[in-house]
Parts: sequence; C-alpha cells; structure tokens
Amino acid sequence: MIHAELTESLMKQIELVIQNRTGLHARPAKVLVNLAKQFKSDISLQHGAKRVNAKSMVSVLTLGAVCGSEITLQTNGLDEEKAIAELEIAIRAGLGDVDPAVEAEPAPIKVDAPVEIPPPAEPGVIKGVGAAPGIAVGPIFHFQQVELDLDNPEILSADGQLDLAEALTRAKVQLAELHQQMNDKKLGAEAAIFEAHAELLDDPELSEAVQVRVDTGLSPAKAWKATIDEQAASIAALNDPLLAARADDLRDVGERVLRLMLGLSEKGFMPKTPVVIVARELSPSDTASFDPERVLGFGIVEGGPTSHIAILARALGIPAIVGVDESMLALEEKTPVILNGNDGTLTVNPAADILERAKITQRRWLEYRRFAQEQSALPAVSLDGHRVDVTANAGSIADAAEALHMGADGIGLLRTEFLFLERTTAPTEDEQFAVYNAVAETMKTLPVIVRTLDIGGDKPLPYIQLKPELNPFLGERGIRLCLNRLELFREQLRAILRAAPSGNLKIMFPMVSDIAELRQARALIEEIRSELGTPPVQIGIMVEVPSAALMADVFAPEIDFFSIGTNDLTQYTLAMDRGNSALACKHDGLHPAVLRLIAHTIESAHKYGKRTDICGELGSDAAAVPILLGLGMDELSVSIPSVPTVKAQVRSLKIADWQPVAREALNCSTAQEVRELVKKHLN
Repeated sequence: MIHAELTESLMKQIELVIQNRTGLHARPAKVLVNLAKQFKSDISLQHGAKRVNAKSMVSVLTLGAVCGSEITLQTNGLDEEKAIAELEIAIRAGLGDVDPAVEAEPAPIKVDAPVEIPPPAEPGVIKGVGAAPGIAVGPIFHFQQVELDLDNPEILSADGQLDLAEALTRAKVQLAELHQQMNDKKLGAEAAIFEAHAELLDDPELSEAVQVRVDTGLSPAKAWKATIDEQAASIAALNDPLLAARADDLRDVGERVLRLMLGLSEKGFMPKTPVVIVARELSPSDTASFDPERVLGFGIVEGGPTSHIAILARALGIPAIVGVDESMLALEEKTPVILNGNDGTLTVNPAADILERAKITQRRWLEYRRFAQEQSALPAVSLDGHRVDVTANAGSIADAAEALHMGADGIGLLRTEFLFLERTTAPTEDEQFAVYNAVAETMKTLPVIVRTLDIGGDKPLPYIQLKPELNPFLGERGIRLCLNRLELFREQLRAILRAAPSGNLKIMFPMVSDIAELRQARALIEEIRSELGTPPVQIGIMVEVPSAALMADVFAPEIDFFSIGTNDLTQYTLAMDRGNSALACKHDGLHPAVLRLIAHTIESAHKYGKRTDICGELGSDAAAVPILLGLGMDELSVSIPSVPTVKAQVRSLKIADWQPVAREALNCSTAQEVRELVKKHLN
C-alpha cells in the first residue's frame, strides 16, 4: 500500500498537442524516443484510448498521432520532473522535425494514386519519369522478394542459422556498413535510412513481443515474423499516408533479421549476367545492394524522382526510371529493352538499328563521365572563351574536401543547418566558428558562400519555440525566423565573420522576400563587424520566391550577388509541392515562367555589375545548362558528384550560339517545349 501511494505521488502528467505538420512520423518519433531513453523513469504517451511506451520507436509510430492530435505525456520515476520538462519542450518545438519535401524521410516516397502518364509516343515504348541519367541496354529481370516459407523443412534446416540476439547483432553490423557506404558517397540523407532501421532494432518492445510468442510454443523465426507482421500492419493501417509508409521500413529491417536467423544471406536470386531490373517497387536495402556491374539499370512502377530510390540510383551511377506504366510488369523475362534514364522511356524489343544506336550512346555516356572526371581540375571555359565557375553545394567539412577533389571552383552553397539539427541545444558561437574556419582553411582562396540558418516553419528546432503553422512553407522560416531570433542570428554572424579572414567567406541570406529584411540583416552585420574589427565580406541573397526575382532590380544595388534556388523558386512559381511525386512530370524548373524570373534576375544583377549563380538542381540538368548560360548565368553550384560532368558540358558549348535559343525559350508555352527546343539544338 505504501509502495502504491509512493508510485502515485511520483507520477507526472501533461496534456500536449502535436504540432508537426506531418505528425509523429519517423524522424520526430526517433528524436522523442532517443530523448525518452535518456531518463530512468517510465515514460508513456497516450492518444485516444491507446497508451504506448515512449521508449519504443515502433509503439510511438503505431500511436498514429498526426498534426493537431492531443496526447497525454506521463512520466513515473526518480527523474520524472526533468523528463517531463525536457520532453514537453521538445514536443512543443516539433522534435527537430525536417519536412520530407526538403530533407527526405528515411523511406522511399510512394505514389498513393497512379501517376498520370501520357500514352506512349510510339509502339513498343513505355513511358515513365527519368530518375537517374544514362542508358541501359539488356534483358529485363523481374526482381521479386522470395517469400520465406517457415514450414519448409529445407529452410528450417539450413546451415548458418542464428538465434534472435545474434541475428539482431549481425543486422546492426550490416546496417552500419550500409550507413558508412552511403556516407562515403556523400549521401547523408540516404545514410539516415539505415540509421533509422538500426533504431527499430533497438526497440525493447519488439524483443519482448517475440519472447511472449516463443513462450506460447512458436519457433523464434515464426515469432519474429509474426511480431513484425503485426506491428507493420498496425502502422500501415494508420489513417495517414506518411505515417503508414513507415511500415515498409519495419518490413525491410524485419526481413533482414529473419534471413539472418534462417542462415540466408541473399535477399533474392540475381542472375550472374547483367540485366535491367523491373519491379513494382524496391526497398532502400535492395537498391543500396545493387552491383552496378550486374544491374545495368532499373524501372519501377511506384515512386518518384525525388524518392530515396532515385537518389540512390544517381549516386550509384545506375540509370533509372520511376512512375512507369503497369504494362512494364507484364513483359516476359529476358525481353530485350533500352532503358533511358534521361527521358524516362523503356523501349521494348528494339529493332537492330535502334539497339545499335543505343549501345553507341551508352558507351559514349560512360566514356564522357570517365573523361569528365579525368579533366575535372581544368577550368570550365566555353568554346567561345567564357569562364563559368562550377562550384559545389556542401554541408560539412568533409564535403568541402571532397568538392576540392572533384575539381569544384569553390563552395557555392554551404548549408549551415547541419550544425543546428539533431541536437537539443543550439551550437555555441565557438562551435560554429570551428566549423566555418575549417571549411575556409580547406578551400583556401576559393570562395565559400555561407548560407545563414535556413530553418523554421517546415524545419523546426527542438530548442526554438514556434507557433503551429497551417502552411509552414509560407511561414516563419529562413531570414524571417533569424530576424525574430536576433541572439541566435547574432551568434551565427559573429562566428562567420570571425572565420572570414581564414579564407574567402561570403554571407548569403535565405528566403528573402522584401528589401527591408535585407537592410535589417546588413545593418546587423555592420554592427557586429564594428565590434569585432573584421574586414568587410560580400553579401548576397537567395532568390527563392517570386517577389525577390520580380524585385531583383531593387535588390541589386544593395547586394554583391544573387543565388537562385530553383527548387523553391519553381515550387512557389508553379504552386506545386516539389516533394509530390504525382506532380513529378510537371514540377520542372525549365518552365518558361520560372525562366523569365531567372532572366530578369540575371539582367538586374548585370545592370549593376553584380553576379548571379544558381544553386538548385537545375544547375546540373544537362538540358538546362545551355539555356542558363545563354541567359547569362555566371556560376553553377551543383551537387559534388555532378561537378566534373557540368564542367565538361560547359567546355563543349559555345555560349554565343545559345543566347538566341535562350531568348526563344522565354517565349515557349511549356517546359516540355523548352526541352524539345534544347534537344533540337543539341542534335
């Protein structure tokens, strides 16, 4: 009785509302669970009639809490007061959430409705969406996961079987290796996929649920499979597509463990000869494990060009198309095809002459990539003598070193968010200075454009209290948030200005939409510079919203450079969510409306003797580069792996020839017309 009274007296409880726009999906759930694990107290969350262990990743996901959901947080134990206080702050602040349209979720994006695809342009051609460039020529292979029959004596008597504890340990090792492979390829977001998978394996309630089933007489393998199936079904049944999609993560990691328990190393049969893979969908584990020597390319029905599957394909250099018509799955095994990752087509049973031309194109593409890498240290000078700086988008000290290795002319965009995310307190001025200084020293005299904190709205931080927003893309983010959090902004600017003398640092403000924002930020820089006694630095703004582009002639006299973020500029101009795979075919930065805004920005900059660069994905689009240079773009800042090929393309162009073509593009009606125009002039 005394114990019961003591327990009750220790219990703490609070009512909260989930403020994340996408609810308790994988990333915020991970932050919440990891924070809860730091305390000795029992911690639970209740939503409706369901109460779950806050230290269990799977249980938190099955809670089904979406934006606006009311939850009850309860702590019970010796450190309950500290636990409830810190968890309350983190939940109210959004649990460090990063919106999946900006920093992709650790799972492939799935198409909930069929992507609207126009009918084939010619017989024998199946249309999709190009996701990773290149040409693949070969026989198709239908990639399918082998169903594991746990009643099959041959499977159950296989050599190399492991108990659950050993299988979990081995699985974590495999996931750590995949995580490292992705990091080595400069794919931090994709590495997070396998980090999240490892997080699921650390879930205490999974092992407990398996043991309960074993105690009833089930074999460990059957108990594990039943537990994974049950939990995945609970997540998949949630009335929210993003939350329900996490079921795929659980199934993927669950199958990895099950195969290890059964002594099966391969996830499925793969032919020894090179093939073009076709499938309804692929998991991140499948894609990351593909050997580019044996997988010539792949096409999938589900997913879009912004999914992790597409990004992994680009990183591995595997041509890929996504959102492909269902008819692809009806093709017979070993049917010869040409998969074109550039235009999103699959040509079935091609004629001999078409096949031969495709093979020639394929060889040229591979030779071009190899040659571009060999020549990456050379400057990007066009055939008519115009020097174009090709810089890299970076997000760490390691990225800066890799950019140098790949021949970049500098850092055109240093994202500073990596310093602020995945932590419960803001980085100190000295912590920031150490990183900015190291990047400056790495790049020496080469320019480094440091973008100030682009956070807020869709990307909240646990230690910044933000009000819930119905449309965070139009809310308090970027420069707006920084100007409302002057102490945070001041510390970052001090750190950058202190590091500036170590190299060639420039400062760039994100999401500027009004000249007053620029003036206020500049005044703060001058104030801090006076305090520190540091030399002047160049200052620029991101052109990401139509108002900034339309008012470029007003901004130009007061800045040193523009940097056009085409990802957001396209999204805001066309009113299309760039993360919506169903709109993948229409979300195109070569739309004439976007090009007109780009052209006006460049003209305004040049009128006042200022520079304009581009730091969105359009800068590495082979069809866009000639148009951008024809419009007068001074610099292309691209992903690190794209630097060599973009430099090589610049060296192959005569910009004077593309100036009239670029002007013609401004008068086109659609993005497709622009692409056809470029195709015609590129032959």
